[in-house]
Amino acid sequence: MKALVALILLVQLPIHKAIPAAPPAPLGCDDPESEAAAEVAVNYINGQSHHGYKFTLNTIEDIRVVPQGPNNDIIFLELNLLETKCPILSPTPLANCTVRSFAEHAVEGDCDVKLQKVNGILSVLASKCHSHADSNEDVRKVCPDCSLLARMNNTEVLEAVSAALNDYNSKTTGPYLRLLEIGRAKIQYHPGHIIATEFAVGATNCSAEEAKANVGACQLLPEDQSNFGFCTAVMVKGPSQDLQVDCQLYGHQVPHIPLLSRPGVTYIHPGQDTSAGLAPSDVGFTNHNLGLAHNNPVASESSSSEILRSMFAAKSVTKRAVAAPAQHDKVPRPVGFVPPPPPCPGKIRHFDI
Repeated sequence: MKALVALILLVQLPIHKAIPAAPPAPLGCDDPESEAAAEVAVNYINGQSHHGYKFTLNTIEDIRVVPQGPNNDIIFLELNLLETKCPILSPTPLANCTVRSFAEHAVEGDCDVKLQKVNGILSVLASKCHSHADSNEDVRKVCPDCSLLARMNNTEVLEAVSAALNDYNSKTTGPYLRLLEIGRAKIQYHPGHIIATEFAVGATNCSAEEAKANVGACQLLPEDQSNFGFCTAVMVKGPSQDLQVDCQLYGHQVPHIPLLSRPGVTYIHPGQDTSAGLAPSDVGFTNHNLGLAHNNPVASESSSSEILRSMFAAKSVTKRAVAAPAQHDKVPRPVGFVPPPPPCPGKIRHFDI
């Protein structure tokens, strides 16, 4: 009898089931964890880029986290970047690079990046980017008299770069420099006819004096001695004539970009003219496209690119539309209530193009 009573009492005891832990709140685009992931992504993008200029973060447009297990997450980022004035080969830290202003004809980039975070350590698995210059109309609204970006294969641009480099080599007591690539150029017609250019150069195994005797023998220094630099030049063609050029060599750096992947070297093939310093993909364009689609060869997932494509299949890596604000009108709010900002997109760090 006692056993029966005990059994009845046991059955009547409340049964406590384990309540599953609530999923973590979704990350906002301006959360510290999101910004840390974006910093890793931007550094990776610049590290994989072989042409043009470094890009910096402007806005985190979206972030999604897909848990994979304990201390293991896949993170998908949508980023808006802006071109800086630092050439991709410059040793200047990105934090010290100045963003080009509207008046200087800014260039923006849109990137989709997939990362993995394991035990707090972030690594990039895949990325896809596209960049483009601001429209001429937008520049004119801000600065009606500012000159606009010219095509890098424009005849006057090529003439100005060639004249500037020849002028520098004729006067320097240092190494003879060869053109690697044209970075950008602008042409002004009024009140004076002016061509402003920027271009990357590399030191050769000849002095400028030795090059006068046999310039064909002057080759870029080997990787363990490489010395790259950057030049800016202004050619005035009217009403008077003038040419000013300034070149800076960075000195030998431990390469993070293989020699054969550097500006002016990646596209050297038999029978191909690279005298103008243009990659075939840049001929006829005003800026170097950050056309980067890359899978990390040491990534832990072999399907990085496929997953990246599927996650962003409905999106184009061009200018993205801003999501409509949430509706708060139907809910009574106290006087002076300000609805919280949406978690994404995040803040604009510089300006919106």
